Amino acid sequence: MNNSIFHLSIPVRDIESTKEFYTEGLGCGIGRQSAVAITLDFHGHQIVAQVTEDLGPPQPSIYPRHFGLVCETEEEWIGWRDRAQKNRLTFFREPHRRFSGKPIEHLTFFLKDPSHNLLEFKFYLNANAIFGEQGFSQIGDDQERQTSEA
Repeated sequence: MNNSIFHLSIPVRDIESTKEFYTEGLGCGIGRQSAVAITLDFHGHQIVAQVTEDLGPPQPSIYPRHFGLVCETEEEWIGWRDRAQKNRLTFFREPHRRFSGKPIEHLTFFLKDPSHNLLEFKFYLNANAIFGEQGFSQIGDDQERQTSEA
């Protein structure tokens, strides 16, 4: 089971802008493609982008929905940040440090794709924080969550 990959289906407005963002912007590979869907190799994980007429309104916050990658090294995270900046991708939240000085401290930034899907790229300074550190109940930014619920 350790070789399993993650699969995610996302709504998109069109194939061309989706392909440009994910392949040229983020370096994803392309799998199968039709007029209404495209399969992307999201760095070892499968994203299926499905065209829909009703994307709903853009999220005002990073909550309740986003997806992304947890980087294994700070250098990898810096590479993603630099790639996003170089390719002029739209930042939904600029690169920053969260929970400074705590065991759950991490570097993060959020991108917005052309269909308003939000992607997070993060690096935990303490790898145990990815699934551990159960003594900390904080998940995400409470202030941001309250804003999205208002």
